Amino acid sequence: MLFSPGLDIDARFSLARTLAREAGALALTYFNIRENLIVETKADPQDVVSKADREVEQLIRAGIAAAHPDDGVLGEEYGFAPGTSGFTWAIDPIDGTSPFVNGIPCWCVSIAVLHDSQPVIGVIYAPCNEELYASALGQGATLNGKKLELDRSRNIRNGVTGIGANHHVQSDVVGAMVVNLLNARGTFIRNGSGALMLAYVAAGRLVGYYEPYMHAWDCLAGYCLVREAGGSFHPFPAEGEGLTKGAPVLAACPGAIDDLRELAALV
Repeated sequence: MLFSPGLDIDARFSLARTLAREAGALALTYFNIRENLIVETKADPQDVVSKADREVEQLIRAGIAAAHPDDGVLGEEYGFAPGTSGFTWAIDPIDGTSPFVNGIPCWCVSIAVLHDSQPVIGVIYAPCNEELYASALGQGATLNGKKLELDRSRNIRNGVTGIGANHHVQSDVVGAMVVNLLNARGTFIRNGSGALMLAYVAAGRLVGYYEPYMHAWDCLAGYCLVREAGGSFHPFPAEGEGLTKGAPVLAACPGAIDDLRELAALV
């Protein structure tokens, strides 16, 4: 993975943090009146969207357009608008919409910035817990300003692994991963937000996260966080058409990455 050492990302990093907080505040307002939201389904009854998702994404897009009109933007609700600057934002206004509409506080705002198809900024904000996870290339990762650094002694046997699933994936694929992990004397959780669980990996709360199919807007902010905290991840094909398609996602701390790659058959 090669990056330009002189890449200036500070202005975009500051904007990403500001937009994450503003978007999170708007989303939280809707979360607190969720009984009044009209919830629609997409491709599957478990794949839902509401007015909150759309308005939060519009807020983020407007902020990016005002500050960096030549940047590309990819969002879950309004698709891909290519840019000319070499920077592309990948945003999920509310990752974990199902928990959101059901009153479960396991959701977040996820904002990534890519340069030459690689994540150089990753910001995830969980408004219900007032937690801002922030990372940028070469600047490390933080949680509410406190540096995150992964513990190399943690592994699948002495920690917890996050596992995700969705309607794109056959149930036996996820089931096999669960069986493999349990047989390896590990354990797992699923909270309904892949982006938030990737942030938990960066924070050392989970030793790893695996989901057989995720989109760029779900995972790339988390990937940047994990990398800057000292972890590793399975490459995401963010070049060309790959940016708008899904792929397997795996990220982990140093002591768990090899075992999880083997268990997920991503070696």
